[in-house]
Amino acid sequence: MTIKKLHMGSCGIVALAVASATPALAGGTTAGSSITNTASISYSVGGVSQPSVNSNTDSFVVDRKVNLTVAEVGSATVVVAPGQSGAYTTFTLQNTSNAVLDFALAASQTAGGTAAHGGTDNFDVTGVTIYRDTNGNSTYDAGTDTAVTYIDELGIDATVTLFAVANVPSGLSTGDVANIRLTATGREGGTAGSMGAALVQTAGANTAAMDTVFADAAGVADAARDAAHSDDDDYTVATAALTVTKSSSIVSDPVNNVTNPKAIPGAVISYCIQIANASGGAAATSVSVSDVVPSDMTYVTGSIRLNGTVTGSTCNADGVAGGSYSSGTVSGTIATIAAGDTRTLVFQATIN
Repeated sequence: MTIKKLHMGSCGIVALAVASATPALAGGTTAGSSITNTASISYSVGGVSQPSVNSNTDSFVVDRKVNLTVAEVGSATVVVAPGQSGAYTTFTLQNTSNAVLDFALAASQTAGGTAAHGGTDNFDVTGVTIYRDTNGNSTYDAGTDTAVTYIDELGIDATVTLFAVANVPSGLSTGDVANIRLTATGREGGTAGSMGAALVQTAGANTAAMDTVFADAAGVADAARDAAHSDDDDYTVATAALTVTKSSSIVSDPVNNVTNPKAIPGAVISYCIQIANASGGAAATSVSVSDVVPSDMTYVTGSIRLNGTVTGSTCNADGVAGGSYSSGTVSGTIATIAAGDTRTLVFQATIN
């Protein structure tokens, strides 16, 4: 029999199934898995189909690509008050490697320089502790969220929310800034309940075993391809800066009444206590005011008015009745004085 023609158009290469199917992940095919396939050809001779021919089986191990991202949540500074405890910044850690890994965590503070949101770092918070968002609500819950020094067995493409929780010192001013930095470093996974050993990148040529390649980008304070990533957030102080001014005016006297009254015995004096909150800071709340009435004057019952306003430097008698008088002292509470606003307590007393 004469072989007339080998019909190459009838040849087909068929890839066999991969040994273990894996889902499509940003991290890619799982490290350590084997990709195996065999080629097959079919052909005809003289128009007659011939038995198919299989190639050898090719197999290789998928190497481990180490990649991760640490990112602050949001794009604004965390506003805090002097003396505040439990202030927190929020970060996410995503494992974009193709392997389950542990991640060592470290929170640090910078010394001066530009902070994450443009201010200048000029103070340190205290007692910085990293917490894991245990209940997944993206809000730090004291007593619920768990303090951690590493993340155990973080899955491929999994993300965890972390809080850097700290205390703000007292005595700070509006605009003071503390920069906070979170760094995560990949560690060996595979054993739950303890942090794995440091990762080692494979040097030299590809091996038959599972090699390790660092593929992470540079963070704010670490280099590219170092199995680590970092990002910054910051705290900015906003506080109230209150000034108090007291003034008096003569309302009436028993001789002139309200026409050009004089400060003679029996005259009624109106006292105005102005509390001004500087612009650019925070509102002052629960502002408690007290004033001892001079011993040679008698308080006018029911004359206290709270939360009044001023026009220029003139006190307006436009507050609401309230406050109290006890043991020679006038007192009252103004609920809120916004930044840049002035509120008053006004009362009257008679000259003895």
